[in-house]
Amino acid sequence: GLFLWQLKNTGIRQIPCQFVHLCRVANDRLITFQYFNFLKRMYVTQYNKDLSQRAKPKSDAVASPFRDLQQLDQEKKVIHKVRPISPVPQPLSEMSSRIELKEMKSAAETEASVTPVRAESKDDRQWKEMKLRLDDLPGILARLSKIKLTALVVSTASAGFAMAPVPFDLTCFLLASLGTGLASCAANSINQFFEVPFDSNMNRTKNRPLVRGQISPLLAVCFAASCGVPGIALLTLGVNPLTGALGAFNIFLYTCCYTPMKRMSIANTWVGAVVGAIPPVMGWTAATGSLDAGALLLGGILYSWQFPHFNALSWGLREDYSRGGYCMMSVTHPGLCRRVALRHCLALIGLSTVAPVLDITTWTFPIISLPINLYISYLGFRFYRDADRSSSRKLFFCSLWHLPMLLLVMFTCKKSFLEKEDKGDVLGGNHGRAMEIRLP
Repeated sequence: GLFLWQLKNTGIRQIPCQFVHLCRVANDRLITFQYFNFLKRMYVTQYNKDLSQRAKPKSDAVASPFRDLQQLDQEKKVIHKVRPISPVPQPLSEMSSRIELKEMKSAAETEASVTPVRAESKDDRQWKEMKLRLDDLPGILARLSKIKLTALVVSTASAGFAMAPVPFDLTCFLLASLGTGLASCAANSINQFFEVPFDSNMNRTKNRPLVRGQISPLLAVCFAASCGVPGIALLTLGVNPLTGALGAFNIFLYTCCYTPMKRMSIANTWVGAVVGAIPPVMGWTAATGSLDAGALLLGGILYSWQFPHFNALSWGLREDYSRGGYCMMSVTHPGLCRRVALRHCLALIGLSTVAPVLDITTWTFPIISLPINLYISYLGFRFYRDADRSSSRKLFFCSLWHLPMLLLVMFTCKKSFLEKEDKGDVLGGNHGRAMEIRLP
């Protein structure tokens, strides 16, 4: 009885422990769902490495009666990608024969087209001598002489000749215009001859004839001499020595002073303004044979006009000028560049007011020219305040039409030669009467 009682007590006590032990063993031996998925992935990666996941097309959605027919059609549209089919392997003999036939058919075409293109691409990277054709020579010489700048110089000289208070002489006018144009062509050609290594570094000047090798330096110098010598001789002998001396001095100032100073000091802008102011003075001296106040006034107008014109142009070319090694105000002194442009825009108003005081024009000239002078001054102020490419571009394009219009208004308002002659006769008559009064 005692043994059974003890066995029952010990069995009842050990039942919970055994249950816990069985649960632990079951948990250790049972496979969970997560562990089963892990084993499946391990099996796929170890034994089936070529398998990969493939996207299954979606099954057609059950059409609900509340959707439109168009939406159902769009949902049912499934885009299937077509896989490229690998070519069926063919025997080596057939493949080789077909390849040979293709090579023989395309041999003529490739020799005529592909080979020259490759040869040209290689030759373009190498230095080669460019052949000069006679048909291209006039255009090359026109770019060498800066034909647009030469046309501007001749037009300003013509304006100076027309503003002179003397009767118009057509022969003298043509000789003065031709001589001034030849002198300008010579100066521009020599300028490009000296600046070849510097122009090659600038985007604006890298396509000039001497930089690209379209013309030899010897031919450029010969062209400059053939323009400069006859031009100065024509001005000296056909017009008058004073105009010839001014033309020779302008060539010297442009080639020997302005050109080297562009890489030394910002004073080159003021020297270049003097070069641009001399052509209207030459036109005046060609008509009158003397340096008068009118010639100096015209020169002053051209002198002041060039600062807003060139400073606005150089503002957009600052990177080019710094790359070429030129010492410009827009590069080294940007604040001074803007101040000088605005200062000379205002100076144009004052110079226009001085014209009737010097008895060159009537008093209607400063009144009529005031709107265009105020407009360019306003753009000069915008350029001074904003200092961006937009304001500089507007000022530059305004200067292109401002100068011709100002000179045209000045020509229409000038005092005629007969009025000055009558005024001189009146002054001479009054002086004679005064002498007659004093004599008794």
